[in-house]
Parts: sequence; C-alpha cells; structure tokens
Amino acid sequence: MNSPANSASASPSDTVDVVLIGAGIMSATLGMMLKELQPDLSITVLERLDVAAAESSDAWNNAGTGHSAFCELNYTPQRPDGSVDISKAIAIAESFEQSKQFWAFLAEQYQVKEISRFINHIPHMSFVWGEKNVEFLRKRYAALIQSPLFKEMTYSEDPAQIEQWIPLVMEGRDQSQPVAATCMELGTDVNFGSLTRGMFALLQQKPNVSFHFNHNVEKLRQKDDGLWRVHAEDRQTGEVRKLNARFVFIGAGGGSLPLLDKSGIPEGRGFGGFPVSGQWLKCLNPEVIARHNAKVYGKAAVGSPPMSVPHLDTRMINGQRELLFGPYAGFTTKFLKKGSFLDLPLSIQLSNLRPMIIAGLKNIPLTRYLINQVRQSPADRLKSLKEYLPNARPEDWQLEIAGQRVQVIKKDEKEGGVLEFGTEVVSAADGSIAALLGASPGASTAVSIMVGLIHKCFPEKAQSAEWQAKFKQMIPSHGLKLNENPQLVEEIRTHTNAVLDLEPVPAGGKAALTNAGNR
Repeated sequence: MNSPANSASASPSDTVDVVLIGAGIMSATLGMMLKELQPDLSITVLERLDVAAAESSDAWNNAGTGHSAFCELNYTPQRPDGSVDISKAIAIAESFEQSKQFWAFLAEQYQVKEISRFINHIPHMSFVWGEKNVEFLRKRYAALIQSPLFKEMTYSEDPAQIEQWIPLVMEGRDQSQPVAATCMELGTDVNFGSLTRGMFALLQQKPNVSFHFNHNVEKLRQKDDGLWRVHAEDRQTGEVRKLNARFVFIGAGGGSLPLLDKSGIPEGRGFGGFPVSGQWLKCLNPEVIARHNAKVYGKAAVGSPPMSVPHLDTRMINGQRELLFGPYAGFTTKFLKKGSFLDLPLSIQLSNLRPMIIAGLKNIPLTRYLINQVRQSPADRLKSLKEYLPNARPEDWQLEIAGQRVQVIKKDEKEGGVLEFGTEVVSAADGSIAALLGASPGASTAVSIMVGLIHKCFPEKAQSAEWQAKFKQMIPSHGLKLNENPQLVEEIRTHTNAVLDLEPVPAGGKAALTNAGNR
C-alpha cells in the first residue's frame, strides 16, 4: 500500500488516514512514528477501556520491562551438539537498542525530560546452579561476549563475587552447590505503561489526532473503494461511531485475534490463540526490597515453556521500588485481563480448528505445566521462590494477578499447526490493514516491529529518500547491523544513555533506584 492520502484531501469528516485500535505501546509507537514521517496524517485512536495502557502495557501486567536478551536464557537455546545458539539474543538486543534510540529521539525532539523517567538502570543477571546448568551458562557467556552487544558482560562461578552482586540470592544457600552468574551492568527496567501514556500525550498535542476511550470495535470491513469501515460502540452511551480509514492497525493485545477475524482478510485465516494468565509474588517487606537491585533470570524447568522462565525482578513502578518473583502461570479462557470468558470459545472457527487441535496435541507438556501451575498451593509457590531466595518468608510476599498473554497458533504446511511464543505481524496483501499478535518480547522490541510494519504496509513511501532520512533521524542505526559495528554500538549507547539519564548502577547497590525514582 502507498502512503495514505494527505489529511487535507479527505473530504468526509468521518474519514481518517489511520485508525489505531488499542491504546497500548504498539499503537503509541506506530502513531508517533507515522506522525514524524508524515505530519499531516490524520489519526484516530480507539480504546475499549477508559485509559491508555491498562492491559498488556501496564507495568503490573507486563512481564518484560526491558527484554534485551542480556539475561533471558530462553533466547539462547542449547543445540543438540551442546553449543549455544545466540542468533535470537543478538536480534533482540539489536531491536532493544533501536527502541532506546527512538525514545532518546523523542526526549530530545520534544525537550520533555519526563519522557526519560519511564526507564531506569537495573543490572541484568542470569543465575544458575548445578553442574549441568553451570556448564551451559559458561558456554553461553563464551559465545555472547564475541558480540559487541554483549562484550561488557561479566561471568563468575565464585560464590563470594555473586554474593556481592545479589546478596539475598546467596544467603542461606548450600555452599557445596555449584553456582554461576552473568551480569550486564547496563541493563534497564522499563515502565511501558508510563512510556505509552507519555507518547500518547505527545501525540495528542499534534493536529488531526483524536482519541476515543470506552469504544469497542464491533464491525470492521473493507469497502469497494478500499477504505475500511470501522464501527465502534461507546460502551457508556451505546452510541456507534462510524469511521472510514485508509489504514487500520489492530494493536489490541489479546483482543487483536477476534478483530483480525472480523476483518475477513485471507491472510488472517487459520490463526488461533491460546490464552495464558500470569501471577506474581509481590514483596511487601521494604527491607527485602532495598537489599536486591537486579533482574535475575534463571533457567526454566525441563519440559516447561519459555514463558515460565523464573525471575526475581527489581522494578520502578510509579516512582516506587518494587520486587516481584514469578511468573506463575494460570489458565483462563479470557484473551484480555478485562475480557470475557467467551473469548477463547468464540475465537474457534473452521479455518483454525485443525491448527489449534494439532498444536494442542503437540504441546502436551504446556498443558501439563498449566494444570500443575493452577493446582499450586501457597506452599508450592514459596518453594519455587526459595530456590532463588533461600531465606524467603511467606509473610513478606503476596500473590498478585498479572496480565494476559495470547500465544499465537497458526497454520503450518508441514506440521498442520504450530504454537508460536513470539510476536506475529499479519497484514493484508494491499497493506491497508495490519494486526499484531503474540507476546514476548513484544513491548521491548516495539520500535523494530513497527519499522518493519511501516516498510511492509507503506513500501513506496518507506523507501523514499524523505522517509529514509527521517528513519535515520529517529533511529541512527536504521538499516545497519549493530552486531557488525562495534564502534557504532559504543557511540549509540553513549548517546542514548546520556539522553535517557541512565547512569551506571552496580548490582548490589542500595540507594541507586530510590534516587532514580526521585528524579
């Protein structure tokens, strides 16, 4: 699809260039990018809830908070020959660097200091125990430090060193147990809810941009003239808002799949979704919270899915330092935290029934894992926590419900149906509509995902000299492989860290996050 016509040429008042369905991080990122690329575009945002970023992008619901592949072991799988595949980790690390560049551009472009307050410096660590896992982490470290994106990573099997990094994790631990850890001091924590609302605030100041909250999209169809007719019902008044859109983006998190089905595009047939709910143990003891300063990721149990990777997570949420452990999975038929129990049943169609059945049969371990998670008692959850905090006390922790994820199930010519654990962009052949499905690493790589979507849906404009120059302004590394440019990595990190006020904070530090929250 070529670039939508200029707003000035749109005659009917209900015709807009772009409709963004869902007020989350993906829509905010795409909206800001399109407005930078073509300032005269008209954009309408439709959101079913009364505020932005209340579902997957909310800090309490989002399980990522800065996925950069520094510490997530599921991004570096071990091959059958014992070697470690780091290709996915490199791709995610490059994507996260693109995100930071775009955020730094916004902070500089609009001279809004607050835009940088959503991000704080938190060391990222991997921690394992047992000889086999220590050997894996050693190999992973040796492979990763060959990349300029990971060259600052440090590794230790010395309990005394690891205790300096993460004292609570080592206190009370069996001294005869082999342990190992890696540490990336330049890791970050990202509040995507705050970031999303900040970007929408900037977008709202621009001309020809409108927001409609409490609006649920009921109908979505393409007319003969190529425009999309969008019917959105006001959930408070029952009034139906009707819009014509030259381009529609469905970025509604777990709600994207039903909307993709409503669009009727052939490219959307055969997709299904498998909902998984999340839970956290939230620390209530300020003394415990103050003594841990890192995101510590472990290794998922054998046979469990990637989403189950346990982590002890320091976060900054609304200016307060928090400590979470999890995730613990659950099962519900809802596609959204504030969705309907009918979401899963209503999503099953003749076109996706076979892929869903086949994917289900091939993922029996996932089903077994979810059943076991649902059946967990408080004592079971405490036992998992004690693997990371041996001296953990039950009275210091409280169970909290996190967000919903909908894992993508899609047709596969060879296997019939596969369950995907990443994100998937589905777009019409003419580029007039696109939907984002899936979950992790999602929000952290939103910028690179949206750049790819723009190139796919606006190919002629995206390749124009004007838009290419703007891409380079927003993302200086655009079109380049950071992994192949060590000097560029250093230059970009130095710049983005300065703009986003990311000062080095050593693991084990006590006051750094408190100070960051008071900026």
